[in-house]
Amino acid sequence: MFKILLPIAALLSGIALLLLGTGLLNTLLALRGSGEGFSDQTLGLLGSAYFAGFILGTWLCPKLIRRMGHVRAFAFLAAAEAVSVLVHALLVDPVTWLILRVVTGVALVGIYTVIESWLNTQAPPERRGQVFAIYMAVNLGSLAVAQQLLRLDSPMAFSLFALAAILITAALMPVVATRLAQPVIGNTRGLSLRRLWQAAPVACSAALLSGLAMGGFWGLGAVYAGRMGMDTPEIATFVSLVIIAGAASQWPLGMMSDRIDRRLALAIISAIAVGGGLLMALLGHFGQWLLLAAFVFGAGSFAVYPAAVAHLIDHLHHEDILSGNASLLMLHGLGAAVGPALAGWLMGMTLPLALPLFFAAMFGLCALYALHQARGGADRIVDEPAHYIPMVRTSTEVLGMMLEDAETTSTPDKGGAEARDSIPTDPRSTANDSGH
Repeated sequence: MFKILLPIAALLSGIALLLLGTGLLNTLLALRGSGEGFSDQTLGLLGSAYFAGFILGTWLCPKLIRRMGHVRAFAFLAAAEAVSVLVHALLVDPVTWLILRVVTGVALVGIYTVIESWLNTQAPPERRGQVFAIYMAVNLGSLAVAQQLLRLDSPMAFSLFALAAILITAALMPVVATRLAQPVIGNTRGLSLRRLWQAAPVACSAALLSGLAMGGFWGLGAVYAGRMGMDTPEIATFVSLVIIAGAASQWPLGMMSDRIDRRLALAIISAIAVGGGLLMALLGHFGQWLLLAAFVFGAGSFAVYPAAVAHLIDHLHHEDILSGNASLLMLHGLGAAVGPALAGWLMGMTLPLALPLFFAAMFGLCALYALHQARGGADRIVDEPAHYIPMVRTSTEVLGMMLEDAETTSTPDKGGAEARDSIPTDPRSTANDSGH
């Protein structure tokens, strides 16, 4: 393992530092904007602007990286993000912040593309699954730890903005100093949404609805906790707990997803997220009990999109998997871009409790549709059953590592290799004929 990690240590340390700064900034802006008197609608639009930049960056950044090279592109994008962090503190204005959030979204997806394409080419094919798992752990771990940096000072002070900018700038040093050979960025064309829906409507609806809900959480979750009377350290714990619970639930829920009807699994996972959203609404005014709700919500919500990815892979031929996942990632991103604005509008028009109820509604629709489809008959796997892979929304470059992991770790659920050879249909369908 040490031989695997040593060559990519610079990349992992760079992304860890970057996500410490970015994770701090994302929550900090929600708290600072709330403290400055920004309306819930405005705060929601700020979240949407960030994800809109993320989508725009998937088109702009590969061209930039091909022109500049990986190292210079990383330096350029990290510098742009660090500058935008500091301008947030200097110009506290909603319109300025909207523009800066778009810039931050573009920069971050470009940085993800640089790091993930590098990791994908540096890791030996037989070790990409391990590298992918380590990368996901660094990603989620950094985001969780970043929330605790909020305890260092008030969101109204300049120091936290300066700290975020310092961390993002520090991420430049290990990456710029690396001597790793620079990879080539390829073009990942997506499947049309029509073909995607025809292949796996449950995966499409789950990706879109989870994007709507999770975009709302990232944009307004900290605002909701503040509206419920939590102070800054408690808000930091609230957000961290959602992320930690999401990471902890990946193995048991993923194992369930691989062993039963995938659509039934999606319904169950979404129902857990619904329960977490309802608990947030019911326990919002009960202080520490809101943390219990955060744990339940995180456990379910973070597992919906990876299960949707696995369900999609079940229904695509091997040559279409990469393009199909690129389209699903874009669909999830579109939901995340709309979710904060919609949730913010609902909060502004009604009460802060509208946010967790919005989460429950989105995941509830996902659960009901998945359950409805599951009751329609047994699922039909195109090539072979997929393997659930924990995954966060990053860039299309990470799909290569994800698919390598799926190919090298996927195993038949029941009966061994002989059972797969002798049964042409999905092993999960024989165990659960009520089907997908």
